[in-house]
Order: sequence, then C-alpha cells, then structure tokens
Amino acid sequence: MTVPAIAVLVVEDEALVRLGVIDHLEDEGFVVFEAEDATAALILLETHPEIQVLFTDIDMPGSIDGLRLAAAVRDRWPPVKIVVTSGQRIAAAFEMPDGAVFVSKPYNPDAVARTFRSLAA
Repeated sequence: MTVPAIAVLVVEDEALVRLGVIDHLEDEGFVVFEAEDATAALILLETHPEIQVLFTDIDMPGSIDGLRLAAAVRDRWPPVKIVVTSGQRIAAAFEMPDGAVFVSKPYNPDAVARTFRSLAA
C-alpha cells in the first residue's frame, strides 16, 4: 500500500534557502507549497486544505512575522502541525503555539524531513 505524501507549506523570504529546502523535501517525497511571506502563506492555506505541516521562518518582511503566522494557523487550522525556524534567535516555548516545534538554522534537511514525518504521523 502506498503512503500518501505529506503536504508541507514552506514560508521563507530568502529565495535560496527556500529553494534549497523545497528541493530536498520534494526529493524526499513531500508535496511542497511555498510562500515568501505570511500573507501569501495564509492565501495558500485557505486554498489548499491538504497542507498538513507549516514550516516558517520567524523573521520575514511584512506586517506578520513567523510567530504571528504560527499563532494564526493554530487558531484557524488546528490540525496543521507547525515547525518554526530562525537563524537570528531561538524562540522560547511560550512564544510559540501549543505543539509547535522549533528548529534552529542552519538546519539539517534530513532532520527537518524526519520531524515533519513524525508530526504528521
């Protein structure tokens, strides 16, 4: 029996970082959606209910940072698993929504993929 692919939304404003993780995740069999900011991410979440995991950077341009995006996702789409990342700081548990996981940059793409699989299981 074939296991359905896990759908992930990668939200990262730095194009090279975003493309690098997307390439790896697609090679690992994930279905990947991408957004360069929180506004685009919210539109994708509204139009793609199959998204199971949000992977967002904290520091992004625009009026909504990654932590506010994570909080909005937890409120509107409770089943979506949330993984937050940053190379600038470490998010404290009280800053993130319940059940969210923090991964520090630079991250190991294989470890990120394993985290997604364990959260979506």
